[in-house]
Amino acid sequence: MTTTIFNELFNTQTTEIAIKIDSKDGIESDTPYALKVDANETSVFGNNTNKIPSASELQNLLNATGDVPIEYLIIMFGYIMPFLLIITIVANTLIVVVLSQRHMRTPTNLVLLAMAISDLLTLLFPAPWYFYMFTLGNHSKILYPIAACYSFHCMIEVIPAFFHTASIWLTLVLAGQRYIYVCHPTVANSWCTVPRVIRAMFFVFILAFLHQSTRFFDRSFSPVQFEWKNSSHWGCAYSTASWVNSVFTETVYFTCYYGFRIIFVHIGPCAALVVLNVLLFKALKAAQKKRDKLFKENRKSECKKLRDSNCTTLMLIVVVTVFLATEIPLAVTTVLHVAQNVLDLLIADYKTLNSTILFTNFFIMLSYPVNFAIYCGMSRQFRETFKELFLFGNVTTRREGSTRYSVANGPRTSTNETVL
Repeated sequence: MTTTIFNELFNTQTTEIAIKIDSKDGIESDTPYALKVDANETSVFGNNTNKIPSASELQNLLNATGDVPIEYLIIMFGYIMPFLLIITIVANTLIVVVLSQRHMRTPTNLVLLAMAISDLLTLLFPAPWYFYMFTLGNHSKILYPIAACYSFHCMIEVIPAFFHTASIWLTLVLAGQRYIYVCHPTVANSWCTVPRVIRAMFFVFILAFLHQSTRFFDRSFSPVQFEWKNSSHWGCAYSTASWVNSVFTETVYFTCYYGFRIIFVHIGPCAALVVLNVLLFKALKAAQKKRDKLFKENRKSECKKLRDSNCTTLMLIVVVTVFLATEIPLAVTTVLHVAQNVLDLLIADYKTLNSTILFTNFFIMLSYPVNFAIYCGMSRQFRETFKELFLFGNVTTRREGSTRYSVANGPRTSTNETVL
């Protein structure tokens, strides 16, 4: 198992779609060759120091197209992505502005705020490369110099994976916190406080960064000269960094990395979120029956409080459901990739799996602006704060008696209402 296999097949967040030269541009290779580059950037191929290799002889040549149909890449990342980026920037910026207001500072809203920032940055970092490569039509050009190749690697794969991993774990924190509020309200006031949530979010970002930190240094890029279409070109040849082989070996390193991602970033969180969503839905149905009973007994104050709590629970169930609808296909495809290559199984065609990952990643990006619509449609407090900020030009911290607004559904109706 080589680093080429891992790096080409298992880019599972914002997929690095730039490993091989696109076959449509006339360059293909599946045969490995020994390649050396001297200090003066003069290529040495095999034992013949005077021969410049052709592009078809270089397997590890970094370029801007992958092993998927280029027409898909151009449509999704060239034509649709610029509009999606603008919508996401506007929507998530509005979420950040609204949720950062002082009267919105609650444990649940802090997690929603961090999720909005993570999703925005997941798309923002690779966006310049998408625009350059696919919108401006530079996908067939060879990436060079080395600094450009390293920037491409970090901004397309490593940094987006960091923020998306953080977003996944923040979603798990959100669902877990809501489960405590609904199913264990007696401990919610001590477990789900603003300081505790801030510490949890800080821990999530630190752990996500540590998980991705080695990816900044596990690939080396070298300048290489080659022939293409009867002319000489310079490009970047990539390889696994020497420290990986010295400390772990490629097989151990990449198996540990992608094994961790499968268990703790994809399958584990998705399975936990499915369970929490089911439990929350059952609790929501029980709470609705209780609310109907309170309504018949004319206990309006308790009935309204329970209604607000139910609305918040329902909104978060919808948020998690949208998340799972895009993450579960990516998790399944990632597992199939790993199983096919680690266990030498023939599960599906290589190009089919690569195309599947491409589409699942794109659908994840399409989901980023959806949360803004969910908040506007299901959160009264979010709508009212948004109107005060952008329609009336000012925000006042509203109070009803001595109580502040609740997390997502308007003013709290009693001082003992659960703080979200």
